Amino acid sequence: MIAGKKVIAIIPARGGSKGLPNKNIKPLLGKPLINWTIEVAQRSKYVDNLIVSTDSESIAEVALSANCRVPFIRPSELATDHTPSSEVVLHVLDFYEKKDQDYDILVLLEPTSPLREDSDIDFMLEKIVKNYDDFDAIISIGNVKEHPSIVKKINKNSVIPFYDDKSSTTRRQDFQPAFFPYGVAYVSKISTFKIEKTFYPKRTTYFIIKDYQNYEIDTIYDFLAVENILKYKLEKK
Repeated sequence: MIAGKKVIAIIPARGGSKGLPNKNIKPLLGKPLINWTIEVAQRSKYVDNLIVSTDSESIAEVALSANCRVPFIRPSELATDHTPSSEVVLHVLDFYEKKDQDYDILVLLEPTSPLREDSDIDFMLEKIVKNYDDFDAIISIGNVKEHPSIVKKINKNSVIPFYDDKSSTTRRQDFQPAFFPYGVAYVSKISTFKIEKTFYPKRTTYFIIKDYQNYEIDTIYDFLAVENILKYKLEKK
């Protein structure tokens, strides 16, 4: 709880994965990928209820072994390639409302973004509470290395600018900063989420993560990159 507001953290972990099979429980430096997210969330000062929402019995067993709640097995219709995270979250909230357990703030933690620092979740919660009258959500964003100003697309047999912006520059030092929303954490007021059904409501603020955190695991190459970053960070401690 933070400033009298109850917090629920949700880790969505679907069993199916085409890019990297069983990625959510694939061993990463000796423990399942999802455990890196579970353990950081368990160290939060403010999270009142931490759960994993999954359609997979195997993922559920791993989460339970890590002392994380798995209150249900998610219905298969909410575990397809096209199921938006918003529907997964609304399903969780509905489950607890039926049990007369209400929360004020939700935190979505993607297991495919394991490069979190212990302070990230609590810092984001503190920021949204401090600015409660001005913002309804806070998202984690990282600097984009491949800037939109120099991104290209293919038109028939030609390479052309992705954006037809005559004012764009090719000098990196002149670029206006661009950011990508990495899955370190998405934090939202539940009242707003139920109305807008998005983690990017009209009044959204930000938390800029460090460059080394700018990874999401979708393929084996992402996995290998994250594995080596974690190994390097742990060896430096």
